[in-house]
Amino acid sequence: MSELMTPMSFEHLLNWILKEHKQYGTVFGEHDPYVADSKNNREIFGRALETPIGPAAGPHTQLTQNIVAAYYTGSRFFELKTVQKMDGAELAACVNKPCIVADDECYNCEWSTELYVPQAMEEYIKAWFLLKVLAKEYKLGDPDGFQFNISVGYDLEGIKSEKIDTFLNTMQNAADCEVFKNCKQYLLDHVDLFENVTKEDIEAIQPEICNSATISTLHGCPPQEIERIAMHLITEKGYNTFIKCNPTLLGYEYARKTMDDMGYDYVAFGDFHFKDDLQYEDAVPMLQRLMAVCKERNLEFGVKITNTFPVDVKQNELPSEEMYMSGKSLYALSMSVAEKLAKDFDGQLRISYSGGADYFNIKGIVDSGIWPVTMATTMLKPGGYQRVKQMAEILEKENDVFTGINAEAVSALVEAAKKDPHHVKAIKPLPSRKMKESVPLLDCFEAPCKAGCPIHQDITTYLELVSEGKYEEAMEVITEKNPLPFITGTICAHNCMSKCTRNFYEDPVHIRNMKLLAAENGYEAWLKKQGVPAVTKESKAAVVGGGPAGMAAAYFLRRAGMDVTIFEQNDALGGVVRHVIPEFRIASSAIDKDAEILNTLGVHVELNTRVKSVDELKAEGFDKVILAVGASKPGTLRLEEGDATNALEFLADFKANNGELNIGKNVVVIGGGNTAMDTARAAKRTTGVENVYLVYRRTKRFMPADAEELEMAIEDGVEFKELLSPVKVIDGKLTCKVMKLGDIDESGRRSVVETDEICEIAADTVIAAVGEKVPTKFYEANRINVSERGKALVNDDTLESNVEGVYVVGDGLGGPATVVEGIRDGKKAAEAIIGTTLSRDFDEKLESETIFARQGILESEKKGQAESTRCLGCSTICENCVQVCPNRANVAVHVPGMEKAQIIHVDSMCNECGNCKSFCPYSSAPYKDKFTYFEKPEDMSDSTNQGFAILDREKVSCKVRFLGDEFIWTKGEATKLPEGLQKLIEAVIADGIL
Repeated sequence: MSELMTPMSFEHLLNWILKEHKQYGTVFGEHDPYVADSKNNREIFGRALETPIGPAAGPHTQLTQNIVAAYYTGSRFFELKTVQKMDGAELAACVNKPCIVADDECYNCEWSTELYVPQAMEEYIKAWFLLKVLAKEYKLGDPDGFQFNISVGYDLEGIKSEKIDTFLNTMQNAADCEVFKNCKQYLLDHVDLFENVTKEDIEAIQPEICNSATISTLHGCPPQEIERIAMHLITEKGYNTFIKCNPTLLGYEYARKTMDDMGYDYVAFGDFHFKDDLQYEDAVPMLQRLMAVCKERNLEFGVKITNTFPVDVKQNELPSEEMYMSGKSLYALSMSVAEKLAKDFDGQLRISYSGGADYFNIKGIVDSGIWPVTMATTMLKPGGYQRVKQMAEILEKENDVFTGINAEAVSALVEAAKKDPHHVKAIKPLPSRKMKESVPLLDCFEAPCKAGCPIHQDITTYLELVSEGKYEEAMEVITEKNPLPFITGTICAHNCMSKCTRNFYEDPVHIRNMKLLAAENGYEAWLKKQGVPAVTKESKAAVVGGGPAGMAAAYFLRRAGMDVTIFEQNDALGGVVRHVIPEFRIASSAIDKDAEILNTLGVHVELNTRVKSVDELKAEGFDKVILAVGASKPGTLRLEEGDATNALEFLADFKANNGELNIGKNVVVIGGGNTAMDTARAAKRTTGVENVYLVYRRTKRFMPADAEELEMAIEDGVEFKELLSPVKVIDGKLTCKVMKLGDIDESGRRSVVETDEICEIAADTVIAAVGEKVPTKFYEANRINVSERGKALVNDDTLESNVEGVYVVGDGLGGPATVVEGIRDGKKAAEAIIGTTLSRDFDEKLESETIFARQGILESEKKGQAESTRCLGCSTICENCVQVCPNRANVAVHVPGMEKAQIIHVDSMCNECGNCKSFCPYSSAPYKDKFTYFEKPEDMSDSTNQGFAILDREKVSCKVRFLGDEFIWTKGEATKLPEGLQKLIEAVIADGIL
């Protein structure tokens, strides 16, 4: 594939829009248009503005179709992508690809338009005409209700060059431009294509495309040069002018402290940009002079805040040495610049804003007097352009006239941003949102939450049932694969939520809470309908261990018709969940309800029974034995002096004695996993304890504990002692070596380096939570072969050991794991014993209209069952790659005979920015891995993508690349091309849009 984009002709663009809208009611894949009301108009640069927002100079304003998609969804202020003297192939050679990564905060290594400047100008003129006629045709607002703002750089010499000068003059008045004339003439010649556009409307389209400019300069540009550029645009060209300012105006110390305090301490940048860039003391008098010059000429002047922030590439984020940071991490810095200028200019300096604006903060920005506001990062995420409509709606306001900027309001926004969860970094590195599978060429809609769940629960189905209040039916779906709805509804590690697409919006759907809601409201009715299955299997099974894995194995075996007995050494089922995890984490009554499910199904339970010999069980007639014995052997903490209490022993004592223990005032917990967090929180609740310290050799960010567990420990007042390695405990003090972080190691965590410094911590009791081990000796005593690490060797597909009929599951197999992983193991062993799959899938699909109505809408967690309505229904429709592509290069194609639209990649519209890779739930990059449409057969030589180029539309004949082979395929001929891909090609040709 070539990274050089090929702009579409005006005719192609117009026909695409009209055909797509007529057939599907969409425009470039956008489903929900914004309709402006003139009563909410604002005014800037002497022109009306229906909404004060739009796309920033960047990926969303490079091609005509980008601008059209943005307008359709509510953008009305367009900061066109920067033009400079270096362009086209010369510039493309300097921009490494991929050039965007926006999974969380955003980074990029691109800058100005990748088109040639005359091409860029043509794209903007085509967009100008299309927006004018679309406003009328689809009744989206006033054709004069939007504005284009040009962005130019990077030095005066370049701006004065012939091609940039021509660009400036033409954008100011394009009456004599051939492109302008041709577009107008084409519309006049084809006015019959429209229902609501007349020749008079077309003739009224004015050639004065743009009367405002934003100056973009490279880092290190001298203030004198910035001022000369501004003076040229103001005095020579007559443009209303904004100067783009950088966060470097804040000074290195402020920027570094702010980033560190907000959790972005890993973002690396030096102080050289702060020294080389425009200094604040130089900026203020320069801005004052330019304000005066513009006032004399009745032009508006202001600043654009801010340019992106240069940082170092440290973790191979992008193929570059330096990249530019934007989005959530830039917001506090950008608003801090706005705060300084608002105060020092008494609110009279106009500020155009860009820097992490999104739905959650944009109203505060605009209400403070800062507008227009342009965006990029939020539009690069799932929902894409459609996110703009929601923002446009909340900004609707009559008679909003600019009278100045409220500096106090801006200050309040800055302080709020530094603690706002939408802007501070998560306490731990974000998990991968990707599934393990590669994206298929067809039917790539799958719920990542289901794929991320070890037992593949039908999450979207039961969420929809919960939203409808059908709790009993939701319990039927849940318990088809999960026999422990209360336990997993309370303490499940919820990997499903880590995979939820909503993470790219704001927060995941709180799936675990919805499961618990279904259990609490549907359990009784569901349980009454559960009878005792008849025993239909000749074999009899013993399950040794009544924890989650054992309970699950017994559940599935009994449901399948086998006689099952659980042997549990303690006085109740539940394992570690029952006897170790504190009551404040999960109530015993919740565990009782899950245990009652087994009782209702007729599972036999022998409590207070310790099994030592598998042979004895077999002698009693149990020809199938599942060992779910847990991992309770204490991990080893080597100290030079002194001893530490084992965490599991402490937690068991804590629970058995309701926290009435004598462990002193100062307790130190060593470890960084979930057990360490439970231990520390329990210690805080223990009688007589005043201080609990948690010691770990890395920082919180690199602790293995779940983020939720860390946050709860912090809320409970546990004091974290980071970067400490325990040495000895003596005389009520724990001595530790101080560590420091090194480079990132193979685990993806920062390595630690020992220092010569020593630290002492008051410690009446030291508790070690450093991992538990499997019962190797028990396995060896029962002739089960083990690995060098003492773990049972099993068949990965069945979990059967070398001893026939003996299976190993749960924590006792691989060491401490999650409850749902234990359920997975129990079910896998049960299926191996029964010889068939023991659950079915529920594949209820949401209505497409429901899903599209939810996409692009940001909203925080809802109360009760309404939370389920935040589900995006990814098992029905995904289309993330369609939404996040600025260029619309991933297209959803409606294929006759196929249930859902199929995704096709359009080679000529792609510049390999890589953004779709970030958000595809598969471990793939759609711009490389989806079936691709090539505009011309010769274009295929620049790509390795599987795909096709049309040779003859009437005959439906194409050049095809499939599985590495290239061949000619004509409809009706025998071919190795799968039927689904044949239908996709036929649909593309019949559609006539591409």
